[in-house]
Amino acid sequence: MEHNVVSHRDWVAARTKFLADEKEFTKERDRLSQARRDLPWELVEKDYTFAGAGGKRTLAELFDGRNQLVIYHAMFNPATASAQTPWTDESACFVCSFWMDSIDRQAVHLNHRDVTIAAVAIAPYQKFAAYRERMGWAFPVYSSAGSDFNFDYHVSRTPEQMKDGKADYNYRVDPVYLTESPGVSVFLRDGDKIYHTYSTFARGLDMLNATYNYLDLVPKGRDEGPRGVMDWLRRHDEYPA
Repeated sequence: MEHNVVSHRDWVAARTKFLADEKEFTKERDRLSQARRDLPWELVEKDYTFAGAGGKRTLAELFDGRNQLVIYHAMFNPATASAQTPWTDESACFVCSFWMDSIDRQAVHLNHRDVTIAAVAIAPYQKFAAYRERMGWAFPVYSSAGSDFNFDYHVSRTPEQMKDGKADYNYRVDPVYLTESPGVSVFLRDGDKIYHTYSTFARGLDMLNATYNYLDLVPKGRDEGPRGVMDWLRRHDEYPA
């Protein structure tokens, strides 16, 4: 692995110069974070129901008594599983599982900051719950099967959309090849009203993946090639011993 090697003095000089760029980025990130919080909200007017450990639950009940809710939209639809999908009949998408691994240790801290975090998939609850147990996750998972939730938040496609070959995702209409896509949606509860405050998709999810943030620090980076192919990635219990 060839790289420029310098004296300690020159290394500190280069690092100090780069620190100025990092500080500029941090300030810009703070500005964007505030601008994100300042975005307008939309009232959630439709009644959604989910299946969970305690049976049927409303969107309001997913907050678990807190006022803020983060939903990870997991790609898991056994009805459309095939050799071409990143999920199977019994296992959620291996890429989504990579992101959900990052959720597990954060949930307790988020809970103590008035935030509930959960994952929702269109898969039947029994299958999602079994997969959660296999992965050893503690955060709650729910099934949105039978409701419009996944479709209204543009992470699942109808048969008509699949036939048409395009759908709204990441705030634009693009070709679609799978029935499911990943995303994160944020909600606020104020009394008996619920507001949708934010959703992000695609590369917008990068900042939520702890492993990627560490890989961005090391010399080889993500080491995934120019197309970002994740051929190396496995579910955490599928890596060779």
